[in-house]
Amino acid sequence: MTAIADQTCAALADVSGCDLRVPLVQGGTAGYANFDYAASAPALRQVTDRVADLLPYYASVHRGAGYASRVSTDCYESARGSVARFLNAAEDQVVVFTRNTTDSLNLLAACVPGDTVVLDVEHHANLLPWTRRGRRVVPVADTIEETIQRLVAELCSKPAALLAVTGASNVTGELLPLERLAWIAHQCGTRILVDAAQLAPHRRIDLRTTGIDYLAFSGHKTYAPFGAGVLVGRRDWLDAAQPYLAGGGAVRAVSTESVEWAPAPQRHEAGSPNVLGVAALAAACDALAELDETTVIEHEQYLTHRLRYGLKTVPGVNFLRIWRDSTDAVGIVAFTVDGFEPGQVAAYLSAEHGIGVRDGRFCAHPLLSRLGVDAALRASIGLGTTAADVDRLVEAIATLVARGPAWNYARTEGHWNPVPETRPFGSSAEGGAACGF
Repeated sequence: MTAIADQTCAALADVSGCDLRVPLVQGGTAGYANFDYAASAPALRQVTDRVADLLPYYASVHRGAGYASRVSTDCYESARGSVARFLNAAEDQVVVFTRNTTDSLNLLAACVPGDTVVLDVEHHANLLPWTRRGRRVVPVADTIEETIQRLVAELCSKPAALLAVTGASNVTGELLPLERLAWIAHQCGTRILVDAAQLAPHRRIDLRTTGIDYLAFSGHKTYAPFGAGVLVGRRDWLDAAQPYLAGGGAVRAVSTESVEWAPAPQRHEAGSPNVLGVAALAAACDALAELDETTVIEHEQYLTHRLRYGLKTVPGVNFLRIWRDSTDAVGIVAFTVDGFEPGQVAAYLSAEHGIGVRDGRFCAHPLLSRLGVDAALRASIGLGTTAADVDRLVEAIATLVARGPAWNYARTEGHWNPVPETRPFGSSAEGGAACGF
């Protein structure tokens, strides 16, 4: 094993739940092997520490003279600086806090003064919102190069206000050349939006260097709980648009006959904000910025290659891929297993091995249809993933293919479940500390 492999076998960061043990249907427990980072990543320890420090001072922000309110306000507003530094945002780009990536993209969709061009491989969050102003969908080709040529042809055929693309596919993890796409869009008089929900947790993004105009991502995928997201982008469209929500905090002055709206970001943040969620998001950005990017990429690529290599040795495992010329991807592996429905495999992994993966269509129905499958399995890798986790997943899939499941499984209400289900959940579970556990 190489020196790099030695260094990347262990977790890179302390994440919540790293020592979690979960019950198995056959009895006993197992350490939880989390391969569902792409859905929601566990909180970094630095994040939970910062939230714990803030909790005694938690109060309403912006209009309170009390000390706790002043502390909360300072924390909330300074979080914009953490996000801006994390992305190296330009001077004319503002940080708007939202609920999540979907919320951010819907907000921007209401601000775009014209058509938006998208690819047909997008997550629904970056496919559905643009219909309100004019959406033009470009089907991807078998290669990235031909896909880019199709985008060029579409952007040249008719003016478009915005090109909206994924930074990393939430199904396969494949990356698009964002700096090149930004240059192409600008040559055509078009701005570019990047859905970075899957990219931000894995790679550093420099808005100044790449020329990206707008970017959105979610705290819950970036090791920060409590439901906050962010939209970072050029001020002019955000200042010209009607507020995303009408209410307190978004105004300068109100009478019964008129209203003077505040500029962005306050213009689009009406109501009491999610102070703890924003603090968690900022703490995650600060923590991720401190990690060495090369080490993070090496860790992820080593474990991803180890997983792919292991699964390739199992008969009947098939990988999903969008472009045959793609050379880079974040730590996401999507696959199917011949003879088993993805939901059945996911239920087996959880019930008999304590392994968590995602199954289904991943809120990317057009992409799954393009890839010729109704559903698939997705194993995603993060800072807390270890080589031992990867080996457990490969061994569990190999056991399933060789001998089948040791338990019975049935589909109930659209989901696969072990029969009988012997594991306690919710208030009946033992040893937990929350939700009545």
